Amino acid sequence: MAVLSLPSLLLIFSFVFSAALPEVKAQQAKDEPYVGVNIGTDVSNLLPPAKLVSFLQQQKVTHIRIYDSDPEILKALSKTKIRVIVSVPNNQILGIGSSNTTAANWINKNVAAFYPDTLITTVAVGDEVLTTVPSLSSMLMPAIESLYSALVASNLHTQIKISTPHAANIILDPFPPSQAYFNQTISPVVVQLLKFLSRTSSPLMMNMYPYYVFMQNKGVVPLDNSLFKPLTPSKEMVDPNTLLHYTNVLDAMIDSAYNSMKNLNVSDVLVLVTETGWPSKGDSKEPYATIDNADTYNSNLIKHILDRSGTPLHPEYTSSVYIYELFNEDLRSTPVSEANWGLFYANSTPVYLLHVSGRGEFLANDTTNQTFCVAMEGVDGKTLQTALDWACGPGRANCSEIQPGETCYSPNNVQNHASYAFDSYYEKEGRSTSSCDFKGVAMITTTDPSHGVCVFPGSKIISNRTNTVVNSTNATSGMETSRFVGDNLRVFWGLIIGVIFCLFIL
Repeated sequence: MAVLSLPSLLLIFSFVFSAALPEVKAQQAKDEPYVGVNIGTDVSNLLPPAKLVSFLQQQKVTHIRIYDSDPEILKALSKTKIRVIVSVPNNQILGIGSSNTTAANWINKNVAAFYPDTLITTVAVGDEVLTTVPSLSSMLMPAIESLYSALVASNLHTQIKISTPHAANIILDPFPPSQAYFNQTISPVVVQLLKFLSRTSSPLMMNMYPYYVFMQNKGVVPLDNSLFKPLTPSKEMVDPNTLLHYTNVLDAMIDSAYNSMKNLNVSDVLVLVTETGWPSKGDSKEPYATIDNADTYNSNLIKHILDRSGTPLHPEYTSSVYIYELFNEDLRSTPVSEANWGLFYANSTPVYLLHVSGRGEFLANDTTNQTFCVAMEGVDGKTLQTALDWACGPGRANCSEIQPGETCYSPNNVQNHASYAFDSYYEKEGRSTSSCDFKGVAMITTTDPSHGVCVFPGSKIISNRTNTVVNSTNATSGMETSRFVGDNLRVFWGLIIGVIFCLFIL
């Protein structure tokens, strides 16, 4: 019998063990789909950059897109785990496309100066250029190529991608998806762009709004299909050429982009949805722009993406999406819906409470249950004291915990005491939005204001409601861990025995 040395034995064991886990390695190699948010700045009293970043962290937002390259925001994002798409405004494309020096200066000033402390992932060149500023179409690719060359010169081209967001209407005949194709009037630019995206492994950025598809095709596209609501088979949209069933409009729009690329012999470029959402308010011509529909769309969108369900054409890949948008841009002009796409008002109060329970930590985990009413910062003490007196008096809030010697008495200031009283009243009234106002000095937040031994009323209710579930989950988790460890130990010793057996045969 041949006797192998210990190094040889370890080499064989390493080979056998690694060969037994190809599926695990393949799974680890896949990128996880994510949901990000767009941050527009047509907002009165927009949070200053440091507070904006703090708010993003509180809400567990990990990916954002900004429409410029604001240095203060990029500086505030330094050393955080938030990934950001920076943008070249449309009015800078001509200069960048005309001069390699201008492009290099732009990258040095807006990307290289901040990376890697600030996790810039992509440069978005313009926004919907081919449809909104067609006069710039001929300069789009020169600008992209010049910026890419600048990234190469800075040795950042493998870490940072370059692309350009498009309106959905660059695709004609989008349903059924198998018949979709790019508008032929812009085909020369699209062909060049797709070759670039393929060569640099960059995504095709698409702004896709099922809301507009529904509004333009009422009576043909059902509302439920647009909102990701569960459908009976008879209501599913069927592509007659592929017989693929579509349960929602967004998937059909994404597959129309893949089929349009396929018609140009491109099959290795992935779709990134850079804008999607639903307005929460509209004028008389937009009766479907409601809080309920916006809540339903964005809640179901988040579930759909984080469930990694892919599309009927490409179930193996789920496009990441950016919700339009974080804040209502109240400075926008008509129609009314233009100012009402946000998840939050400018003061960080939720416009509506997303139903995202069990979907990880995005947007503070579960904004349906974890909401609190607190005093706004910056309100003068007398005004807060008046509201506090009303809450603890006529409002009949339970203010016992903010009395001297009790757990929430410290810090002994009107801001802290008012927040506790407001939250107590808010919980007593069933957490209705109208119960967190107090003449404009209170706001709803998804951040638990509890501190130290002081537990706020909303946090107590959540703890009581979820304690049994948490304990049950922990027990299950423990069993799962034990089962996992046991299974892996059996695999480990099975491999050891197999190796030893092989050695004896040798």
